[in-house]
Amino acid sequence: MRIGIWLTEAAWPAAVRAAAELLGALAQPADDPRPPHDVVLLCVAGDEAAAQVSGAFGGLWGRGSRRDPGPVVAAEAEAAAADLLRRAAERLGHPSRTRMLHGRPERAVTAAAAELDLLVLARDGDLKRLGPRSLGPDTRFVVDHAPCRVLLVWPGTAPDLGSLPPPPPQAQAR
Repeated sequence: MRIGIWLTEAAWPAAVRAAAELLGALAQPADDPRPPHDVVLLCVAGDEAAAQVSGAFGGLWGRGSRRDPGPVVAAEAEAAAADLLRRAAERLGHPSRTRMLHGRPERAVTAAAAELDLLVLARDGDLKRLGPRSLGPDTRFVVDHAPCRVLLVWPGTAPDLGSLPPPPPQAQAR
């Protein structure tokens, strides 16, 4: 089984914990001839920040001799993503590969999911109540468009059912 774990700065420990539990439950006996599960840790380097900084630099200071800070911001984003991948691999405790993605996070992760059987990810929106707002926009896109099975986990304890909004007025009349 090809399993991907999408790591985001805010919620990566929950995704790694859920994947580790799943991998423990899916453990194969030593004499099993099937290949072991292929696990890949996915992280998107923040390309948008570098592009925005470069654009602001060009707009504010023109094309003078000052150095564009965009490449520095891009290098910092790469370093942060590499560090996140390293920490997640250590915490997972299972052989895995790492893959740094670039581009719009929702598109990059959805494209990477085409090579997977299962994608593990954590909620990253409003975590105080149940419902669609518990998913950020990128996560919502991936959940809606991933071409594989998705395991969506809460980064902590899920809110209780009292956080559900009331039903719409027409549903209450039934």
